[in-house]
Amino acid sequence: MKHKFAHIIICLLAALKLAAQTTVTGTVTDGRAPLPAANVFIAGTIDGCLTDTLGRFSFKTSQTGEVTLKVTYMGFDDYTRTAPVSTLTDINVRMHERATAISEVVVTASTFSFGKSEGFKTMDALDVVMSGNSCGDVVAALQSLPGTQKVGEDGKLYVRGGESDECQTFVNGMHVLVPYTTNTENTAVRGRFSPFLFKGINFTLGGYSGEYGQALSAVLPMETTDVATSDKFGISASLVDWNIGGTKAFTSSALSFNAAYTSMGLYDRMFTQRQDFTRPYRKLSGEAQYKREFARGGVLKSYAGYDLTSVGLHQGDRHISLAEHNVYANVTYKAPIARGTTLFAGIAHSSVWNNIDDAVSAGDHYRNYRNELHLKSELRRVVCDRLKLSVGIEDYLRHSTLDFAHYQYTLDYNILAAHADAQLRVVNKLFLNVSARTELMRTRLQFMPRATLSYIPNKQWQLSLVAGRYSQTPTDDQLAQSHCALDQSSAWHLILSMQYRSASSLLRIEPYYKRYSHLPWMQQGQWQSDGYGTSRGVDVYAEDHSISPRLTTSLAYSFCDAERLYQDYTELSTPSFASRHNLRLSAKYSIGKCIIGVAESFASGRQFAAGTTPHYNSLDVNLTYLLSPKVIIYTSLNNVLGRTNIHRYQADGSSVMSSRDRFFYIGIFVSLKNNKAYDISNF
Repeated sequence: MKHKFAHIIICLLAALKLAAQTTVTGTVTDGRAPLPAANVFIAGTIDGCLTDTLGRFSFKTSQTGEVTLKVTYMGFDDYTRTAPVSTLTDINVRMHERATAISEVVVTASTFSFGKSEGFKTMDALDVVMSGNSCGDVVAALQSLPGTQKVGEDGKLYVRGGESDECQTFVNGMHVLVPYTTNTENTAVRGRFSPFLFKGINFTLGGYSGEYGQALSAVLPMETTDVATSDKFGISASLVDWNIGGTKAFTSSALSFNAAYTSMGLYDRMFTQRQDFTRPYRKLSGEAQYKREFARGGVLKSYAGYDLTSVGLHQGDRHISLAEHNVYANVTYKAPIARGTTLFAGIAHSSVWNNIDDAVSAGDHYRNYRNELHLKSELRRVVCDRLKLSVGIEDYLRHSTLDFAHYQYTLDYNILAAHADAQLRVVNKLFLNVSARTELMRTRLQFMPRATLSYIPNKQWQLSLVAGRYSQTPTDDQLAQSHCALDQSSAWHLILSMQYRSASSLLRIEPYYKRYSHLPWMQQGQWQSDGYGTSRGVDVYAEDHSISPRLTTSLAYSFCDAERLYQDYTELSTPSFASRHNLRLSAKYSIGKCIIGVAESFASGRQFAAGTTPHYNSLDVNLTYLLSPKVIIYTSLNNVLGRTNIHRYQADGSSVMSSRDRFFYIGIFVSLKNNKAYDISNF
């Protein structure tokens, strides 16, 4: 009898509970289509459910009175509604897409970021080392990208119909006066900096913001790595160079060093070449860094590097002897000073001594000294989710002296600049970057407006329109010979960028147009600022990982139609460094501990007074083998087919070719105090 009574009580309580429950129903949409799998629930309870494929939801709750209904869906703002529970029947919930905060927006128009971005790896330091024909050189690796020209006789960066000095290099935001090593005329040079030095490399082919000046065509901003958390020590060796370096890590700081010696002596004895070197190419370099992180988020970075380069060459009746000393150092400090506001301050110094005997004729002596002091300060503030601002000032103080034959000069000048930059989310998915830069050199004031309008509907697609004006001073020789009467050269950029990115592929197409004015032009023996020109074309880049997880393929194609009237040109014509078509195909395949790379490079002929050169072609292969977690062996062979590529024609009609048709490289990279063999530069 007692058990029957208890059973009746339980049934009555259950009935009362069921009677007290309310059914909440409705539909969740984005205003156009239903949203399946949205999370719908009563705040503070476990009562709720997920919407079905039609966006419908229905669940029971025992809550009474006024409740708060909440709906969440990835990529959308949360929906909340507070009302009596009895009214939450057949309701329509409209979700609104979450607006991306301006601080999260990364506009990639005309820029290639090396490292990992959005989970898609484009290129990192190890990829630079293993690039088909780079042999560890950042500059050579960048020449695998669209928009660059193949100029084999000097190896420098030429971008979208622009001269090599129109592309400027910045380390931690500070300018580098001479980013290349030196060599004899018509011989390819290398970049001065190791790829392992940097955590981020952003190669911008045009359309950059007001922060960067003194660059007509492109900028190469590079950010050094953060403070190391462990000690490192490593070595590397090859047929042509040897390297040793290390890092000592402290609680909140790190001190690093790196020393390298390059010599072509052994290689020249092992393999024949065309030039008659009286002294092999040699370079001795050393680098040091100190980094410190402070308690309130401040970061101090310092870098100092020195190169000594020398080479001797017998050419006709001349015994050319070249020696160059190159010093570069910078110190930067970045710290938050208020909520949403960051202060950046930096100072950089560059000095270059260049000495050449028998430079033009037997018995002459060329002595050139250049230095630059770059001062920069900037405030950056995230005002809100819709607006980010930055303002800055900087000064370039430059000095140059030349003593050559019967010609000497001493030149001093400075360029004072200021910029303001605003990044605005106009509406959701539409972003506007507007900047202005002014530069004052002597009494000449230059104003440069710049703007980028970007539509970013999702993480896959991006469409941008870029326009702006850019300027750069003429060379020191041209300024001195004109008694500083030349104006700054200027260029207008107009770029349309279309990009699609998925988890396994990247496609970018960029048509562009550049118009040059005030270029230095020699008329009747005098330099004038009357030169002009245009450059138009399209760049295409595709990279794919979908065929096989072990295989990475890429295609880079550039069409460039450039014309100029400048320097000693007598008519508007295609500059000698510009080839109309450039194509590079590459593939990288991993098998166990091996990575095999193949690259095919093609460039159409270049125009000279003596005629048009044959097309350029080079098939390059490389092999990387991970001998152990701390040891990597890398080898490459450039121009496997042995084609004799003619890079240019001299005024007398003679051909300029590389000193050798093929180049073989083999190196070993060893880490002694770290688990990454490729981290041997230890920065």
